[in-house]
Amino acid sequence: MNRIHHALQQDKKLLSIYFTAGYPHLNDTAAIIKELEKNGIDMIEIGLPFSDPLADGPTIQESSTVAIANGMTTQLLFEQLKDIRKSVQIPLLIMGYFNPMMQFGMEKFCQKCAEIGIDGLIIPDLPLAIYEAEYKALFERYGLHNIFLITPQTSDERIQQIDAISDSFIYMVSSAAVTGSQSGFATEQFAYFKRIADLKLKNPQIVGFGIKDQVTFIQATTYQKGAIIGSAFIQFLSKNPIKNISKFVKSIR
Repeated sequence: MNRIHHALQQDKKLLSIYFTAGYPHLNDTAAIIKELEKNGIDMIEIGLPFSDPLADGPTIQESSTVAIANGMTTQLLFEQLKDIRKSVQIPLLIMGYFNPMMQFGMEKFCQKCAEIGIDGLIIPDLPLAIYEAEYKALFERYGLHNIFLITPQTSDERIQQIDAISDSFIYMVSSAAVTGSQSGFATEQFAYFKRIADLKLKNPQIVGFGIKDQVTFIQATTYQKGAIIGSAFIQFLSKNPIKNISKFVKSIR
C-alpha cells in the first residue's frame, strides 16, 4: 500500500499543509517538512515556486516571489529533498504549475520525484484531457498519483470523469476565489460540500482554499476526508521560527 492510500485509510480527518519551497529562507524546506511530520501532520504539499501563480492569493504569491529571489529552483528542490525519506514517512506531494515542470523536462521531473520519494503531483493548469492523452502513462511508470482539482462550478459530469481517472483523492477547492481570501464558509459552500459527498465518489476529497483555523478545519471536514491549509501556515512562517510549528498545529486540532 502506498503512503497516500495508507493516510486516507486512517480513521480520522486528515490535516494537510502546503508551504512554498525555499520560503522563508532558501534552505528551510527539509526542516519544515520534518517539523510538520513530528507534530502530527498527515500529508504535505510542497509548493514549487513560479513567477506567475495566477490561482494563488497574495500570501502564496509573495512566498513564491521571495523563494525565487532566495534562489530556489526545481533542481535545487530535488537536491534539498534527496535524503528526505531517511527521516520522513508521511505522503509528500509537489504542487505547482505546469510551466516549470515542462521546462525541467516532464520525464526527468517524474523520475526525480520517484527517486526522492514524492508520492503525487498537483498541477492546477494541467487539463484532464491532456493528462490522459500525454502524461498518464508517464506518471504511472514512476508511481506518481496525479491529483485533480474540482470547484463549486465543476459539473457533476466532469467530476465523475475526474473521479474515474483518479486513484487517490480529489482536491476540492472550496470556492472560486483565489487562495487565502475567505473569512469563513458560507451556506452555499456547505451545500457544495454536501453535494459532492452525496455523489458517493470512489475517491475521498480533501478541501483546500479558505481553511485557516480550527473552526474552518472542522467545517471543511464535516463531509470530506480532510483539509489543506496553505496561506495561514505561510503567514505563520513569516513571523515565527520553524521550531514553533507545534503551536500552529495545536491551534488547528
